[in-house]
Amino acid sequence: MTIRTARPNRGQHIQPRIHCLKKLEAMVVEMQNGVKGTAQKLNVTSIPHVVAGSDIITWITNKMKVTQEEAEAFGTMLVAYGYVYPLQNHRKLVMCNDSSLYRFQTPYFWPTQKWVADDTDYAIYLAKRNIRKKGMLEPYEQVHYNHLHDWLNHKWDFIVMQATEQYKAGKDRQKPDRVVFDCQERAYWIVNRPPRRTHSALDCGPERLIDPNTDEKTTYDLYRRRNMFYQQAIMRSKVKSSVSLGAIVKYITGYKNHDAFLAPCLPSNPWQTDHDGYWSLNMRQIEVPTKMRVERWSFSLFELLTDLRGRDDFKVFLKKEFSGENLAFWEAAEELKWGTASSMNTKAETIFKTFLAPGAPRWINIDGRTMGLTVKGLDHPHRYVLEAAQTHVFLLMKKDTFFRYLKSPTYKDIQKKALNPETHNFSPAQLEQNAGSRSPGIHPLILWQQDEEEKARAAAASAPVDVKAMMSKIDRKK
Repeated sequence: MTIRTARPNRGQHIQPRIHCLKKLEAMVVEMQNGVKGTAQKLNVTSIPHVVAGSDIITWITNKMKVTQEEAEAFGTMLVAYGYVYPLQNHRKLVMCNDSSLYRFQTPYFWPTQKWVADDTDYAIYLAKRNIRKKGMLEPYEQVHYNHLHDWLNHKWDFIVMQATEQYKAGKDRQKPDRVVFDCQERAYWIVNRPPRRTHSALDCGPERLIDPNTDEKTTYDLYRRRNMFYQQAIMRSKVKSSVSLGAIVKYITGYKNHDAFLAPCLPSNPWQTDHDGYWSLNMRQIEVPTKMRVERWSFSLFELLTDLRGRDDFKVFLKKEFSGENLAFWEAAEELKWGTASSMNTKAETIFKTFLAPGAPRWINIDGRTMGLTVKGLDHPHRYVLEAAQTHVFLLMKKDTFFRYLKSPTYKDIQKKALNPETHNFSPAQLEQNAGSRSPGIHPLILWQQDEEEKARAAAASAPVDVKAMMSKIDRKK
């Protein structure tokens, strides 16, 4: 296997999590001395220095003084980072607490090396596997192989030549060494080029601007900023720990079923199954929402207004009570805040004539001080000129209208009609089929156009009707 020792000028220039990986390496070195490996037969070949998954988990449990579940999670992390690799099921980077066979990866393949996995090296590896397997690659490997063949077509002859020479050199090795090297190489590429729908532990995220591995230089400006922070922290009001912990417990109790890390998505996670059922059931234009979505509306007024479908249902309730001007003003303030700068003056004038001017058609009831500040600020409008009035209106809806909405027949009816989708259980063949027939989805521009058309229809429906014009049209038809 040929890997460049000079790191190419692409990707992350600053290696993240380097301190965490150094600690893992120290633990792996200690584990190699503590867990005894024996020769085990894989098919008909005897593989040296093989350890069982149960032995590794037992060592971690005794060494770190943790529970068995925590030891399994730590062992899975070692496999996901490539420090330990399985000999039997290569596609599942997990540590099983049974007699599954594992080996410690050679330090040459550890993720703390100064090089990154290159596409040319991966193409040589796939070409070599294609020669050895006579074209019978894994489905995800075949997809990567076809993509690299198109991407590196200008030097594909060189890739095939390198793969052929490495395949011939591998035949000269003894069979146990050949099997071990193949497993090591395959484990390395499973970690660095994982199959689709598989999370990679080596994802780096956006490029870092500051090196986290260097020591921060203490300057005068740093001392000044620290002093300012500590002074503000001393002046900040304190809350009892029991009160804070009670609020956290209450929050977690309410949101635990809606957290994607703690509870599964219903009917399935579209990022894992390539099935868009979850997105289809949670679109804004859907007539009947799901029970989880309706339950989230009852958490707070902010959750209700953030969900556009919940906001539409709240509008229906306010329309029945003839008190929809507060929500209309809140939406107009949001449009002014997040709208374009060119339309700011026009929107501010419309908001003043509709909600704030004396005798306005949808006049809102706010205190005189807030009204005076808001009207005065509209002489020179900016994005946050309505912030005080919008906060006042939001608190009014939060204290009164929101709780009446939760007790109203409108909310209870939508609770009864809400859907409770069943969990999807896809087989591996169905997952591959979903990935092959994955739809591109709806473009955000189309969704924006649909929202604008819906707003235009709502504005036309709420506009006053000119009776004389209507009568003249009827007379013309006669």
